[in-house]
Amino acid sequence: MNPKEEELLDGSSIIESKITVKPGQLLPTLADDLSQLQAISPHALAYLGDAVYELYIRSYYLLPPKRSQAYHRLVVAQVRAEAQALHLRSLTPYLTSTELDIVRRGRNAATKPPKRVNPEIYQQASSLETLVGYLYLTDYQRLTHLLHKLDFEQDSNEW
Repeated sequence: MNPKEEELLDGSSIIESKITVKPGQLLPTLADDLSQLQAISPHALAYLGDAVYELYIRSYYLLPPKRSQAYHRLVVAQVRAEAQALHLRSLTPYLTSTELDIVRRGRNAATKPPKRVNPEIYQQASSLETLVGYLYLTDYQRLTHLLHKLDFEQDSNEW
């Protein structure tokens, strides 16, 4: 096995990542190798995007101080698939052709949705998470710009 590969439990291997985090730096950056980024699956981007998106939502509702139950209720309302699908639709007019391609890849890679969620809604939510993961790794400033366009107050009144 190549020394830059690591064997996984299922016997497959993964190439050593070129994602680096410097001391004192919160955000990872990809090496300039575009092929490394293209090798990351939409599922992996959505996995990362889910965490980044929820962290953004939690930070958004942090002030003014609230009770834990209120934080939880507000955050859950925004990370639901239905809210994420709504957010994706509101961002679509602002997306570049590359970002729209990432959204398409995320939609096509979406797996079987939970029983309570319409499959189309689930695909849209997965697409948003994929986009967030992609932008987190490639252009954090652009990600922040897009997330600031979302109106969470209006959305929470719709649930």
